[in-house]
Amino acid sequence: MTDAAPIAAFLRPEPANLPTPYVEVDEDRLMRNLRGMQERASAAGVALRPHIKTHKCLAIAGCQLELGAVGVTASKPEEARVFVEAGIASVTLAYPIVRPERIDGLVRSAKAHGTELLLIAAHETGVEAIGAAAETHGVTLGVFVKVDVGLGRVGVKPQDPAAILLAKQIERHANLTFAGLLSHAGHAYGSKSTEELSEIAAAEARALLDLAGSLRQSGTDVPRISVGATPTCLGAPIPQGVTEIRPGNYAFLDRTALRLGIATPDDISLSVVATVVAHNDKHFIVDAGSKSLSSDLGAHGSGGNGFGIAISADGEGRAAWEVERLSEEHGFVRFFDTPPAIGSRVRIFPNHSCAVVAQFDGVTLRRSDGRAVALRVDARGRQT
Repeated sequence: MTDAAPIAAFLRPEPANLPTPYVEVDEDRLMRNLRGMQERASAAGVALRPHIKTHKCLAIAGCQLELGAVGVTASKPEEARVFVEAGIASVTLAYPIVRPERIDGLVRSAKAHGTELLLIAAHETGVEAIGAAAETHGVTLGVFVKVDVGLGRVGVKPQDPAAILLAKQIERHANLTFAGLLSHAGHAYGSKSTEELSEIAAAEARALLDLAGSLRQSGTDVPRISVGATPTCLGAPIPQGVTEIRPGNYAFLDRTALRLGIATPDDISLSVVATVVAHNDKHFIVDAGSKSLSSDLGAHGSGGNGFGIAISADGEGRAAWEVERLSEEHGFVRFFDTPPAIGSRVRIFPNHSCAVVAQFDGVTLRRSDGRAVALRVDARGRQT
């Protein structure tokens, strides 16, 4: 079982001699992925504001900024605060805020560090909450109108008159500025073809540009049109009219990216190294379970069966196996011929790299010269 890819494409150098399970990131592949997305953004004339929920790591964010990213995107207020307090000049919190106290510490930190802090709102309650926090701290905050372009999660529908009313409400507030329109086409993770990916990306842009046109006709400027999602940014042309992209998963990639056809096994920079601890008649058992691999089937539940692809990590790999099921501390890997020896190690390419990194306090960066460097997952556990 290789997800239609040759086994050789999954092979990596022998992993570092560290206690398992641990996450290993291949530096060469990581940097190739970071450069590739920055080049795509630059060629399209758009700003890149990567979503750091993928790695939650200041060191990797630093690489993205050095390559040309204009700032970062974060998921939760305290996660964003880690990057504000590290001195990153511009941070977007792409998460709905409905109570002002939720961002009290973040706004205070942004004011102290002179950070450009951008937020989203999808309802008048959110605008009121962000405005109250801004007023309390005596700052001006930028607020995007979050637009639902098909995922059905958070956002106002682009044709809904409430979208224009929301932008006007932001404009009128003394402590807020209208930052533009922001969307996340997360339903692209369910695409069955690159053609479908391209259509989702184009439809997202059309919806935002049409809404932007209506706003401008009503007298409201639209400074930014910000889109996100690695599948649309990697698997489709970046549409004209978009000003900013916010992909995150592209840094590591994973089995979901393979299924979507937007990456090859050689592009995946992250794997989980585990040890074979037991055999039975159908499975060999590894010391990486749901607390390491997560039980995620892919972003937005987009994956198929199983929880990852396992390849021998000691010596030459001759087989690839499916991680068929998980308990908390163990993975059950199906074999059909001869299982790897107890005590040997396997390298697992997970369904969803973002969910895996969130399980660990640190990852191991494997440099091209073979050195293993520990990187902190600085914003791990910042759930508020």
